[in-house]
Amino acid sequence: MEYEKLRVWQEAYALASEAYKAITPCKDYSLKDQIRRSAVSVPSNIAEGEERETVKESVRFLYIAKGSCGELYTQLLLARDFGYLDESTASHLLTKATFVSKMVASLIKYRVGNVKEADAAYHVDNKII
Repeated sequence: MEYEKLRVWQEAYALASEAYKAITPCKDYSLKDQIRRSAVSVPSNIAEGEERETVKESVRFLYIAKGSCGELYTQLLLARDFGYLDESTASHLLTKATFVSKMVASLIKYRVGNVKEADAAYHVDNKII
């Protein structure tokens, strides 16, 4: 699968794995399920988009992945504030979610020329586009 070579997919996959494991002890099964679903949705939608036949379809799934990143970020804030995640773990995951969201935005920008993300820059061959 070619999408596995994308750094954005690799980072999203790692984020999903870390978030999934970090929330395992949580007894709030509803929030735990939501965190797991949104976390898994990010790399899954990147992969699905990359398997599509057109740039338009690929970008549509990248937007879905970006939305799931925002959803995950919000849920991680709640988990932290409710005491389900310690500050250090939450901070790490929040930083990683922000990073992945910006990477997705950058790939969208690279593919279609624009995105609502102030500092989206995509790196190709060590050049910022």
